[in-house]
Amino acid sequence: MMQKKICMLGGFAVGKTSLVRRFVTNVFSDHYQTTIGVTVEKKCVTVDNRELTLILWDLYGEDEFQHVRESYLRGSSGYILVMDGTRRATLDTALVLQQTVVKAVGAVPFVSIINKSDLRSDWEIDEAAIEQLRERGWTVLIGSAKLGQGVEELFGRLATQMMSPSPPPGMCP
Repeated sequence: MMQKKICMLGGFAVGKTSLVRRFVTNVFSDHYQTTIGVTVEKKCVTVDNRELTLILWDLYGEDEFQHVRESYLRGSSGYILVMDGTRRATLDTALVLQQTVVKAVGAVPFVSIINKSDLRSDWEIDEAAIEQLRERGWTVLIGSAKLGQGVEELFGRLATQMMSPSPPPGMCP
């Protein structure tokens, strides 16, 4: 069985751990716990009739006090950039993180998600900003770890991109 390392990246408290937990165990908790360092989870999926084990590295959130260690990114086959729709600053963090990954491991497949669609009326990230990301070649999904919206699609799209023989559309030059 093939294994692929995926890094979950994003700002502080964007919902990385909640997305992983929802994907792996289909559970959501309102109790927030800060990730310290990295937490690793596994889930087996099927892509084009091939079994694939996703090794999910849930990295601590990036903020003004701590930055992602490039050593955590090494060996990644892909990554997920998570933004919190209620905080515009998390989009700026995602832009910086995407460049950090490219410098550390090159152009590997990635998918981004704007989390917390259940709070859409409070969003600071607007349609124009989302369209700008898509114009950069990003795959941008809208979802909610709390409701489970977009979670399967998020991981499924990345798994498909990683297994694709041709360069996936979510890759940036």
